[in-house]
Amino acid sequence: MKELVVLSGKGGTGKTSLTAAFASIAKDSVLCDADVDAADLHLLMNPKVEKRTDFMGGNIAIIDADKCSVCGQCEERCRFDAVHLDDEGEKYTIDEIDCEGCGVCVDFCPEGAIDFPEKKCGEWFISSTRFGAMVHARLGIAEENSGKLVTLVRQEARKLAEANGRELIITDGPPGVGCPVIASVGGATALLIVTEPTVSGIHDMQRVVELAAYFKVPCMVCINKYDLNADQAEAIEVFAQENGVPVVGRVPFDKQFTESMVIGETIMEFCKNNGLGTTVKQIWETIGKHL
Repeated sequence: MKELVVLSGKGGTGKTSLTAAFASIAKDSVLCDADVDAADLHLLMNPKVEKRTDFMGGNIAIIDADKCSVCGQCEERCRFDAVHLDDEGEKYTIDEIDCEGCGVCVDFCPEGAIDFPEKKCGEWFISSTRFGAMVHARLGIAEENSGKLVTLVRQEARKLAEANGRELIITDGPPGVGCPVIASVGGATALLIVTEPTVSGIHDMQRVVELAAYFKVPCMVCINKYDLNADQAEAIEVFAQENGVPVVGRVPFDKQFTESMVIGETIMEFCKNNGLGTTVKQIWETIGKHL
């Protein structure tokens, strides 16, 4: 089984649009949206949720007022200023937003008056789409542990692929190079970096290439909107050549990408037989040779 993870280094390069296009071409694949902080692949896939599961990530401290002796140990030791004494000086409470779930107050409470239950941070789903099964998730507002959720959805996608005899997982990864991206890279067969011919596009692509090298995962580059800046597009190709990264394709800027998204279709559905559709199909065929 192989897994292609599509990354970008930064947002807005067209990563999800191309991932959706590849999904419409590929056969016997499972889709995985690992961009759990701002998932949007479902906007083009229109998934029908078959299974919904709570994601429990991390803990939150809760003071039991009946057991609390108001000794102040929790307030003194909390580095995040999450513990507060009420105006009457009779009761401590913990602000759920400020609490980082470190557990120090739990360990040092002499009365054992602080509970530390797991909290729901989001949900993950197994869905059916017109292109096959899809695993995706939604992280709660201002919740952390996105790396853990990314790992979970990738694991579930692999289980689903194995159970259904699928040979390929196409994963829409998160932007950047932080924890969610690191959780997307490990164990992948290959990475496709979708970049754009801008200063920030090149810079962030370089960071993903370095990350891929660190984890020893082979990567490829696709230049989207390459015709907007010929000099920057050339700079991308020079960097790729110097670092042994194959450039698998160049996609021109085209308003048809936006038009297809507006009606909830992939670019391959919207313009399968014209020049743009042919270009994307050729890129997918080239990716297949590297996989």
